[in-house]
Amino acid sequence: MAAALTSQLHALVNNMFATGLLDDQFQQLQMLQDFSAPDFVSEVVTLFCDDGERIIGELARELDKPNVDFDRVDSFAHQLKGSSASVGAQKVKNTCIQFREFCQQRSRDGCLKTLDLVRTEFYDLRNKFQAMLQLEQQIQACYPKH
Repeated sequence: MAAALTSQLHALVNNMFATGLLDDQFQQLQMLQDFSAPDFVSEVVTLFCDDGERIIGELARELDKPNVDFDRVDSFAHQLKGSSASVGAQKVKNTCIQFREFCQQRSRDGCLKTLDLVRTEFYDLRNKFQAMLQLEQQIQACYPKH
């Protein structure tokens, strides 16, 4: 059972790398996990997902205002770019770079289109992260704690 789940987990993570969702930073993150911090990756990924969802909501609210404060929008896009970079979320990070360019151009339309793309890429990654964490929990459940 555990071997099959582990195989599924490896296939999922390999696919995330192959499709460009993740970059080498995620591997760096995985290397920081050890027996003293067995939940390190899941905690960082969960924080990223929670923060990302909050930031995307803030971006949508700011862009919905009649007078967009592009500096504020840029600040939120910068936050999302930073947290994406820290977990290795390559596609989200790269889209945030585009997003920030539209902020600097003061282009509401460009920001709205890029927000849709960020949202799609973020939720795709979040769903895969959730599947990954679920598989990890199932694998851990196969090995009773002493």
